[in-house]
Amino acid sequence: MIFKNFLNIKKNKIIKKDLSNLLKNQPQLFETLKPNYKYSYSKKIISKYKKFSNIRIIGMGGSVLGAEAIYHFLKNKVKKKLTFVNNLNSNADYFKDKNINLNLVISKSGNTLETIANASALIKSKDSNIIITEDKDSYLNDLAIKLKAEIFEHKNYVGGRYSVLSEVGMLPAELMNLSEDKFKQFNSLIKNKTFINNLVNNVAATLNLIKNGKYTSVILNYDEQSENLFKWYQQLIAESLGKKAKGLLPVISSMPKDNHSLMQLYLDGPKKSFYTFFNVLDNKHVKVNNKNILIRQKYLKNKSIEQIKQSQMLATEKVFKIKKIPFRSFRILKRNEKSLGELFCFFILEAILLGRALNVNPFDQPSVELIKQETKKFLI
Repeated sequence: MIFKNFLNIKKNKIIKKDLSNLLKNQPQLFETLKPNYKYSYSKKIISKYKKFSNIRIIGMGGSVLGAEAIYHFLKNKVKKKLTFVNNLNSNADYFKDKNINLNLVISKSGNTLETIANASALIKSKDSNIIITEDKDSYLNDLAIKLKAEIFEHKNYVGGRYSVLSEVGMLPAELMNLSEDKFKQFNSLIKNKTFINNLVNNVAATLNLIKNGKYTSVILNYDEQSENLFKWYQQLIAESLGKKAKGLLPVISSMPKDNHSLMQLYLDGPKKSFYTFFNVLDNKHVKVNNKNILIRQKYLKNKSIEQIKQSQMLATEKVFKIKKIPFRSFRILKRNEKSLGELFCFFILEAILLGRALNVNPFDQPSVELIKQETKKFLI
């Protein structure tokens, strides 16, 4: 991973000290990130489910976003079809799919309304089923008994949006025939001075941007397979920091497509945002057809689509620099479990450190709970 931080960084020793204290005094916060994390399943038990090639995952928010990010980021390696049911949509095609041979239902509480509704509508008695939920009285635990489903514990100290490297993300990864061990990069990363300095300086720069009234974080994503990664990131940042009239609004922009719709606003509109450039360099190199290139576009001869896209990204970074628009850049060299695991670690640590620096609890979502309570009143 090549990471370029914001310019004009103000170093912050307090953040580095806070990270050091967290690693020393609250190691349980990072337990799921470590290679020695004890899963509630064994590889022997789940081996019988690896034969299934058409899998449906039912969940909401952090229960499904991580697995969806893994599937799409590494789709070139996955030889199975996975369907993600993560909203309420009566017109969705997944209601017509008769070929599903395994359901994986995930909810920390076991009582998530949308998950209950979708599971009740979709699961058939003949289906094979796995359920991941807390070990307590809940709808999903009762359903597991009724369906004679395999049930694995969602540890109660693991928050949904921080659960991607726990059972919630790694069991789906195993079912995709990916290597869960290769995702676990935490131990090596925290010993890497470059990684730690990049992380700490990035948090310091972000705090300074927030202090100067920039509350929108725009992801300029040049890799379509990473869109779901940033939907995961969107929840992580918005839900972790959005409290006490503080927080960041993460916006995902599809590049270079949005050069033709939103870029004018980014360049010359209100100066209330900062930006993240993101691209993966490990892609197929489809070249243009030289026979279709006219003289006036001869500079395109022998160029690949990826070369053209990367040139657009570099050009846009240059213009941002000229206009003094704050940005950082990620360039991912290899599309594999290791690089994705590094990104998960970076963003999770970033969210926790930002939350603590902003004096908000990065692990709760109190106002969302209020909506859940009010929804039940309308349904009763």
